Amino acid sequence: MLLNRRIAIVALHDIFMAALSFEVSVLVRYYTYGAPQSPGFLWPATVVFTTVCFIAFWRAGLYRGIWYYASFNDLVAIVKAVTLSILVFLAIMFVATRLQDFPRTALLINWPLLIFLLAGPRFLYRALKDGNWRAAFERNADTRIPVLLLGAGDEAEMFIRDQSRGRNANYRVVGIVDDKPNRVGRDIRGVRVMATIAELEQVIKTLDKKGQRPQRLIIASERIAGPIVRDLLDKAEAWGLTLARVPKLTDFADSNDGAARPRLLDTDGQLQAIDIADLLGRPRKVLDRDAMARLIADKRVLVTGAGGTIGSELVRQIAGFGPAHMTLLDNGEYNLYRIDMEMSEKQADVPREAVLGDVRDTARLNQVFATDRPDIVFHAAAFKHVPLNERNPNEAALTNCLGTYNVAEACRVHEVGTMVQISTDKAVNPTNVMGATKRIAEMVCQSLNLARTSPSDTRYVTVRFGNVLGSTGSVVPLFQRQLAAGGPLTVTHPEITRYFMTTGEAVELVLQASAIPEEDAADASSHGNKGEVFVLDMGEPVRIQDLARQMIRLSGLQPDKDIAVEFSGLRPGEKLYEELFHDAEQLVQTGHEGIMLAAPRTISYDDLKSLLDQLNESASARQTDKTLQLIKTFVPEFESDLIKSNSE
Repeated sequence: MLLNRRIAIVALHDIFMAALSFEVSVLVRYYTYGAPQSPGFLWPATVVFTTVCFIAFWRAGLYRGIWYYASFNDLVAIVKAVTLSILVFLAIMFVATRLQDFPRTALLINWPLLIFLLAGPRFLYRALKDGNWRAAFERNADTRIPVLLLGAGDEAEMFIRDQSRGRNANYRVVGIVDDKPNRVGRDIRGVRVMATIAELEQVIKTLDKKGQRPQRLIIASERIAGPIVRDLLDKAEAWGLTLARVPKLTDFADSNDGAARPRLLDTDGQLQAIDIADLLGRPRKVLDRDAMARLIADKRVLVTGAGGTIGSELVRQIAGFGPAHMTLLDNGEYNLYRIDMEMSEKQADVPREAVLGDVRDTARLNQVFATDRPDIVFHAAAFKHVPLNERNPNEAALTNCLGTYNVAEACRVHEVGTMVQISTDKAVNPTNVMGATKRIAEMVCQSLNLARTSPSDTRYVTVRFGNVLGSTGSVVPLFQRQLAAGGPLTVTHPEITRYFMTTGEAVELVLQASAIPEEDAADASSHGNKGEVFVLDMGEPVRIQDLARQMIRLSGLQPDKDIAVEFSGLRPGEKLYEELFHDAEQLVQTGHEGIMLAAPRTISYDDLKSLLDQLNESASARQTDKTLQLIKTFVPEFESDLIKSNSE
């Protein structure tokens, strides 16, 4: 009833304004040019005009608008509705009276007058409800938290606009800094861009002298990269400030009507805290989504390891490109169930099949390939936990080496168009079984790609990248569990570093690399695309000790005071730092941002097959010494204490 009553009030207001504008326009015409000979038309014409306006305004939705949110779109709707009303009224009067004794110039006066009478009260109401004009006179106006924005773009504009409306706003923007010098000195909604981010400390001192010292630094730009965010976190703590961020424009919240809309504040009206992805992330790469769509759309796609961190994200993103059918293969029942249920809830329109199966089982693989006939295979199934692989080298060899070979052979036999092998930076100069077996997996795909005799043969693509943020076995979930337990956070070595990438970013670049046409990749390489590995740009490595301390600060605590950081010593097979390229690998650019090509040493398919047969025999018999020696034969640079201890 409240809604209907408000609509009625708005309708009465607009009808009254229509009648008033018509009467005033005619009177202005009379006083300007003199009264007509037959003034009796005025009241009937007013009724007709008002009726026409009522219908036109209703159809234009003017009665449904909420005045508090009056905007330029409402003004456009008013202009259209008034114009339509006048044209329809003019046609009616022409049919009824041939416009005799009717002052047609009155309509020229009426058009701007009626627009003003309809739009003016709406925008005046919005200004009064915003309450900004009273801010200078309210004693509690300055109780809002003063903040300094980092970034002068769309997010900053939306945040300032949001906080300038309403008397319940939490924040008062006292200035902006940006990473682009050409924006310094300019204003966004009356707030000055004071300096560059490099001059942030001086800006804070200047604001402090003016009595406007900010209490928070707020990141309002997606361009601000992870290393800068890490530096800001350290500096903010030293300056006694907190660091937060405006939710990105890609962050969406579900509204009551089920629609997804961008939001600037979280559900309790507060800014979002900086999370670990902000510290490690980089600016988004420019992706060729059309090429990715051409790779996936209307194709039959199979993902091995579909329940894992990378596999499940592959499933999510692939589903968004409209495949004809998806096969989700995993040997873990619960993980497969989870991603299958997620797909049924969010991507139910994509045909799919959840298949329990092990990449070690060639009979099962051939059955699945024969039944589902995939066009593209993404091979993400692998054992990836370094210490567990060190303690179980035979299982690592059977899954990572022989499992990859089984999938690759199934692709060849069943004439799959493309197989994409997911690899790791640990495959470069490996010091552990996991890295060495993943390097052998790379060699499997390289040798099969070398053995191709025609473009119609299966194309084998290998994509190599570093640690995925939050993946199974990653250090970040470990730190989160240790923080929840009150610490300490354990780091293996003070100087250990790792490359990090978010899961979404990694999978996006995997799809991008897979979509690079074969001829383009061949052109990028001096000797043609014969066995190259696509390597993702991981940015700068992160020192794990720094990551631990940053996570403690993000939780509102102080490192070494509230939560200790302890060093436990390097684990078996663990390196101080990882490498994305071997010294002997030729590195070339692909022309796609964030993706490079490496040309590792290759091995002929016949030699590979002979060694794999021996590896399969020794690993199946759990002859650990022989398995390790064969891995060393495959990967001569493999150096591990495990080999030394088993040979002694």
